[in-house]
Amino acid sequence: MSFTRRQVLAGLTGLTVAGLSVGGVRYWLNRPLVAAEYDYQLIAAPLDLELVPGHLTPAWGFGGQAPGMEIRAKQGEWLRVRLVNHLEESTTIHWHGIRLPLEMDGVPYVSQLPVLPGEYFDYQFKAPDAGSFWYHPHLFSSEQLGHGLVGPLIVEEREDSGFRHERTLSLKTWHVDEQGAFTAFSVPREAARGGTPGRLSTINGVHVPTLDLPAGQVVRLRLINIDNTITYRINLPGAEARIYALDGNPITPRSLGPEYRLGAGMRLDLALRVPPAGRELSLRNGSQRLATLRSQAEQPVQELGDWPSALPANPVAEPDLATAQTLSFNFEWVGALSSNLKSGAAHSFWQINGEAWDITDKGCADRPIARLKLGQSYIFELRNMAQYPHPIHLHGMTFKVLASDRKSIIPYFTDTYLLGKNERARIALVADNPGVWMFHCHVIDHMETGLMAAIEVS
Repeated sequence: MSFTRRQVLAGLTGLTVAGLSVGGVRYWLNRPLVAAEYDYQLIAAPLDLELVPGHLTPAWGFGGQAPGMEIRAKQGEWLRVRLVNHLEESTTIHWHGIRLPLEMDGVPYVSQLPVLPGEYFDYQFKAPDAGSFWYHPHLFSSEQLGHGLVGPLIVEEREDSGFRHERTLSLKTWHVDEQGAFTAFSVPREAARGGTPGRLSTINGVHVPTLDLPAGQVVRLRLINIDNTITYRINLPGAEARIYALDGNPITPRSLGPEYRLGAGMRLDLALRVPPAGRELSLRNGSQRLATLRSQAEQPVQELGDWPSALPANPVAEPDLATAQTLSFNFEWVGALSSNLKSGAAHSFWQINGEAWDITDKGCADRPIARLKLGQSYIFELRNMAQYPHPIHLHGMTFKVLASDRKSIIPYFTDTYLLGKNERARIALVADNPGVWMFHCHVIDHMETGLMAAIEVS
């Protein structure tokens, strides 16, 4: 007798996520790990943050901080993380941008059951690609990410990258008022537009920090957009800065230029030549200062740093465009569809190819928007039929951006593409990872109001 994924998950309801005991023998939903065997323990729990001076914000964090602790792994080696849930609601962890087995992807009722309060879950996977990634829940997302359950994941190259200095900069704009109290993470009228923005910009949890960098050296800045909504217009006036990687994937180094639009969920690896000691640079979002980068003399004084060579390419399969099958995906605004959904459904303002995802329906993934053949190449034609940009993210696989009708594209690999208003773009991939994978906008309240679908590879 065969069972569907939904039947299996339904049969597991009520069992501890850590494991179950049958006839005195312990069976695990994933490989058991004892304390000495995991690399990191992430405890999801409430904590108070002083985001606004003199006021405490009742945030949630991983590992006693928000954003969560930086996790580091080595390309091609095992990473083992135990999530312990000390919240009063269920949660999971999704490893954004990592090509991993489905059961480690962190999507509730698709790859795993929610981790209930007081339970734990052991994630283990090999990270095939080096680069800048991040982690976050995929359950009650606007609330949980909004409260601070986000964190950076850095996968180091197998070989020396050539960078002697680096800093990770996690960008988040918090939904708080002048007293540090949380405001709404998702407002329907904003969800139906560009998404609900916060008001307090931070880098690594600090508003407009001053960051000291070694004078005369080339520093790798890993910018990670962990925000629910904001597209940052990254610029560094007067700086010598080159882009080395986009969303974890190396490119031929090129100048940062006037600005780079970094959508929610996206990452940007910059090489910055730090000016002589005593000078300052302004890292900006458009005209808004995000941080002051201050040049500090090192003792002993080091030689001026050279620009490193291009980073080694990740082992991503090259799609065969000559044999690729073409699929079309339309991302459109449709207004309130609640009357067409079952009672109790969430607001629905967005849809993909005429289908709006209902986050209250645990069976949505049983109705994938596309079924791909394992090993086959595909071209996705993406069309944004609205006036608001959508950072489109695909779980489990990496795709190649080929072309756009709005801007010049030098083809590159990524997991998230910022699809501009009324833009048409073409991406390509090899369907090389079996499973049911989420395909969605990373503006969180767009995702939660319909702009998500499942893609099955088998």
